[in-house]
Amino acid sequence: MKQTIAIIGGGAAALSLASFLDSTKFDISLYEKNKALGRKFLVAGKGGFNLTHAEPMDDFVSRYAPKPFLKPALSAFTKDDFRVWLASIGVPTFVGSSNRIYPEKGIKPIEVLRAIEKALVLNKVKIHFNKTWTGWSEKEALLFSDETVATSDLCIFALGGGSWKITGSDGSWLSEFKKAGIKTNAFEASNCAFEVKWKGAILDKFAGKPLKNIRITCQDKTQKGEVVLTKFGLEGNAIYALSPEIRKQVSKGTAQITVDFKPTFSVEALLEKLTTTKAKNSTDCLKHELNLSALQIGLIRSYLTKDEFLNKETLSQKIKNFPIQIDGIAHIDEAISTVGGIDLKEINSNFELIKKPNSYCIGEMLDWDAPTGGYLLQACFSMGYHLAEHLNKE
Repeated sequence: MKQTIAIIGGGAAALSLASFLDSTKFDISLYEKNKALGRKFLVAGKGGFNLTHAEPMDDFVSRYAPKPFLKPALSAFTKDDFRVWLASIGVPTFVGSSNRIYPEKGIKPIEVLRAIEKALVLNKVKIHFNKTWTGWSEKEALLFSDETVATSDLCIFALGGGSWKITGSDGSWLSEFKKAGIKTNAFEASNCAFEVKWKGAILDKFAGKPLKNIRITCQDKTQKGEVVLTKFGLEGNAIYALSPEIRKQVSKGTAQITVDFKPTFSVEALLEKLTTTKAKNSTDCLKHELNLSALQIGLIRSYLTKDEFLNKETLSQKIKNFPIQIDGIAHIDEAISTVGGIDLKEINSNFELIKKPNSYCIGEMLDWDAPTGGYLLQACFSMGYHLAEHLNKE
């Protein structure tokens, strides 16, 4: 006789798990609070559907915090495995110039979701919509807001984090786990905008403009990429990856980052350029010989005194180490992802809740962190696969 499995949630981790479970062994039911699956999955695809990343495995794993936690799952279902599986369900992919992996051009996010939904149908997964989980009964049955009561041999929670409430990912489930004596950590914004109180008239000229090909450092961590200057502060991949370090500092007051406007130049090379230039002045040298953008030059001129700007040694140092103070973090509902949720000490290596045997948690509802760039989706699909393989072998 088949065992019954209940999956609570319809996001990336749940879709992965339901796809890879062995339906000859399990009777699989998935309960989704919305009228459709994958709402956050689709929102993530609006800016270009970045599914995973093609960098080497050691570098890939190092992007996650805490680093050891997801290595077994990421090794069990790698980015290459993900691409092979996607191709098998009709979603060929390609590696972009930034090493990010996307569906082939012309394939829309909704088509990727439809292909996964078709895989669920083929795997005989029963999907129940408009089912908001509200907790457990005294006999450990699953309770839902429409008064549905469900029982199952195994239960997997994939309830998501606390950002993008419009998609249903509101973290409201946290209180039910607290009531059950399971340690949880408050949700905090990650991969979000960071507040900067800009000086002078920078915003009047440059709001919405990008800083490209830069390197940002916070504490001992560095990230290349680009950011956009906004009225609120800074946002973009080069600063999203530094979220853990910035968040830790901001919790105590403010954070400090430094921006390298010319990562390919040393301070000495910059100083030589500035010293030997035939340009009329330093501004012309920065613009025409060092190819700094108007925004980069504007920032430097706004934050340096006239004497500092005219001092070639000081100017060289600031181009390589331009300090910016971070004063705050965007509201959690404006964040791409969150940290917080179920404390990792509450689960074993197979994501099973120690205090609730036969109940598991996967996806963003667990307290881990990763930058954008395909790392979030890959982790969710890897966790789903890893747990499915464990259960299939039981």
